[in-house]
Amino acid sequence: MIAQAHFLFISGAEIGFILFIVLLVFGADKVPEIARGLGKGMRQIKNATNDIKSEITKSAEKQGIDVDITKDVREEIDKVKEDIEEVTGSVKRKF
Repeated sequence: MIAQAHFLFISGAEIGFILFIVLLVFGADKVPEIARGLGKGMRQIKNATNDIKSEITKSAEKQGIDVDITKDVREEIDKVKEDIEEVTGSVKRKF
């Protein structure tokens, strides 16, 4: 499994270059203000999505719709894990 995350297929060097350009264009004194504004905007978006999720959940519960699908998915994953363990038996690889 690859432990490296790709953000829009941009490498670390490219992100550094973009930050360098932002620093040149806006100056060192404006960068913290820009970052603060971006943080506030991201927090507002997160709060809005959480509000929407809670409203959808409340509406679904009022209508009698099962909203806890993650429990069902977790149970199915556990069943598959148990089946795999039964098939493999006591065979384990040691590194």
